[in-house]
Amino acid sequence: MKKTFLSVLVIGALFLISWGGTGHKTVAKIAENHLSDNAKIAVKALLGDQSMADVASWADQLRNDPDYSNTGSWHYINAPLGLSYEDFSKTVKAQGPNNVYGALLKCEDDLQSKNTTLRQKTDALKFIIHFAGDMHQPMHVSRAEDKGGNTIQLQFDGKGTNLHSLWDSGLISKEHQSFEQMAIGYDKATPAQIRQWQSQDPMQWAFESYQIAAQLYAAAEKDNQPGDAYYQQYIPIVRQRIEMAGIRLAGILNAIFKDAKVAVVLSPLPPINSPPVPMDPVKTIKIEDAPKNIGETVKICAKVSGHRDMDSFVLVNMGGEYPNQLLTLVLRGDAKKLLGNIDNTLVCVTGKLIDYKGKPEIIVTESSQIEK
Repeated sequence: MKKTFLSVLVIGALFLISWGGTGHKTVAKIAENHLSDNAKIAVKALLGDQSMADVASWADQLRNDPDYSNTGSWHYINAPLGLSYEDFSKTVKAQGPNNVYGALLKCEDDLQSKNTTLRQKTDALKFIIHFAGDMHQPMHVSRAEDKGGNTIQLQFDGKGTNLHSLWDSGLISKEHQSFEQMAIGYDKATPAQIRQWQSQDPMQWAFESYQIAAQLYAAAEKDNQPGDAYYQQYIPIVRQRIEMAGIRLAGILNAIFKDAKVAVVLSPLPPINSPPVPMDPVKTIKIEDAPKNIGETVKICAKVSGHRDMDSFVLVNMGGEYPNQLLTLVLRGDAKKLLGNIDNTLVCVTGKLIDYKGKPEIIVTESSQIEK
C-alpha cells in the first residue's frame, strides 16, 4: 500500500479498515477478557468511560486529521513474497517506524515513557489496541504492488469485491454476529495456548500473517469467484487470527502495566465525588504568553474558537481556529460536559500549561477550572 493509495483513502474514494469495525471490536473485547487487574486500572485511567472496543477503530477514523497525517503507513507492512523469517525480519526492521511493526513498538515505548504526556499515552494505547488487530490481518502484511490485495478483483457471494476487502470484512460479515457474540464464540484458547501466543514476539505475529497472505494470493489466482467452500476453508483462520490478536494484545498491556504503581501514576483524575485537588499558586497571563510559561499553573482568558471530539477527550481551541490556535484545552471526564456551553464565548481557564508538539495545552478535568 503506497503513499499514493493512502491519499485516495484520505479523500474517501476507497476507505477500508482492517478487520472492519466488528473485527477490531472483537479483538479489543477478547483482550479485555484477559487483562490483569493492574492493566484494567491503567486502561480505565486512560480511556475514562470508554471501553477498548469503543476506541478499537479510532486509528482508522483519524486518517484525515492533519495532526495524524504521518500515521497512514502505520497500518501495514509491505514485503515481497517468498522471504524466510530472517529476511522478512530484516526487511521489516529496515523500514523503521514506518510500518505497523515499528509503530507498535514506538507506541509501546510512548505508553511506558516517563517523558510522554497523558494525551500521548492515551493515543499510544488506542494505537496499540488497533495495531494488534492490523498485524493479524493477513492482507495487512503483503505485497506493495497490489496495494495489499486491493487491486485483486474478486466475486464473492455474487458481489464484486477485492482480496483485501474480503479479508477486512467480507468473511466476517458472513458470520452474521455482533462483536460481543464473536468475542464469546472466538475466545476459546486454552491456558497453554495463551501462554504460547503471549510469549511470541510481534515479528512472529507479522510473519504468520505474511505466510497466510501468500496462500491467499495463490488461492485468488486459482479462483477469482470464491464461494461457500472458500468461506468454510478460511473462516477458521479468520477466527483464530482475531482470537490470537486479542490474547496477544492483553499480553502486551499486562506486561506494560505489571507494576501497580505504574497504573496509579497514569491516573490523573480524582475519584468520583472526591474534593477537588488543590491548585498550585495561580498567576493570570495573556494567551500570547502561554509558550513562555510551560510547566506553570496559570489563568488565561480568551475566546473559544472551536472544538474537535476525539472520543475519550475533546480538544478546544482558544485564541484562533485550528491549526492556528494559541492554546488548546483538553477536556476529560466531567469537563467534557462543558462543551456545548463554551463555543464562541469568552472564558477563563485555570490549569497547568504543558507542551504538546510545540504548542501549549491545559488539561481540564474539573468544570471549576473554567469560568465564563
